[in-house]
Amino acid sequence: MSIPNLEKVSSNKAFEGELSKYRFKSAALGGLNANFNLFVPADASNSNKVPVLVYLSGLTCTEDNGTQKGSFIGPAASQGIALLFPDTSPRGAGIEGEDDDWDFGTGAGFYLNATNPKWATHYNMYTHVSMELPQVLEAAGVPIDFNRQSIFGHSMGGHGALTMYLSSSTKQYRSASAFAPISNPVEAPWGKKAFTNYLQGGIEEAKGKYDATELISKHKDPVHILVDWGTGDQFYKDGQLLPENFLKAARDAGYDEVQVRVRSQPGYDHSYYFMSTFASDHIHFHANFLKA
Repeated sequence: MSIPNLEKVSSNKAFEGELSKYRFKSAALGGLNANFNLFVPADASNSNKVPVLVYLSGLTCTEDNGTQKGSFIGPAASQGIALLFPDTSPRGAGIEGEDDDWDFGTGAGFYLNATNPKWATHYNMYTHVSMELPQVLEAAGVPIDFNRQSIFGHSMGGHGALTMYLSSSTKQYRSASAFAPISNPVEAPWGKKAFTNYLQGGIEEAKGKYDATELISKHKDPVHILVDWGTGDQFYKDGQLLPENFLKAARDAGYDEVQVRVRSQPGYDHSYYFMSTFASDHIHFHANFLKA
């Protein structure tokens, strides 16, 4: 498959479909090169456009982690669903401090649009994921039906998936799911660090835009959400994930376990072994809505 205006870096046949890595200059990320991976199932064509599921990876990851270790491609291929794997942050912005810590800056874009002038030119992963990548792919004629999108992710990416789903005024995504998401980041060390640096308004600005617990508490429309987290997850024990806060807010807002399902998985940790165990569950969950 040839995509104009994009550099195809690599291509591999997988589950009868094609997994490709692309690079392009991203306007949303201030003109920096952005990489992403795209899996297109074998039956996709211009006369048979397929739905797409966007996967957002976690802290320190790139566009490759979910592709290589998530066990998502086989189940997606069987359901005729494309998979889009963006990167987790801009790369090479040259901003002072962006490479000082593993949990902030490079590899840790937090799927927001920065408003602190120091970061605002490049750190706009919310726009990059939700607007720019679909527009680039649609303009390139990829056989994907962008009226049928859903989103899922892990850890920081789970935070991104839930917040993009709940904050979209256009109902861009039909469903959302997350593995071990940072569910209430305004109350978690990772979130506080990100928001106080990226956002001019800090924690208060984040509450209305980038916190799934805050967003679900005020949400009015029907939702389709699945969350899995492991009781053996060290980051859960450290108070970074706070899934109970999200569950309580959802129940208080009137959402039952059909609309918002939060499952604790005994003994599982934060790794891709955990995710690959439940990968098929999540793909089939989204297939219910993407193929409806």
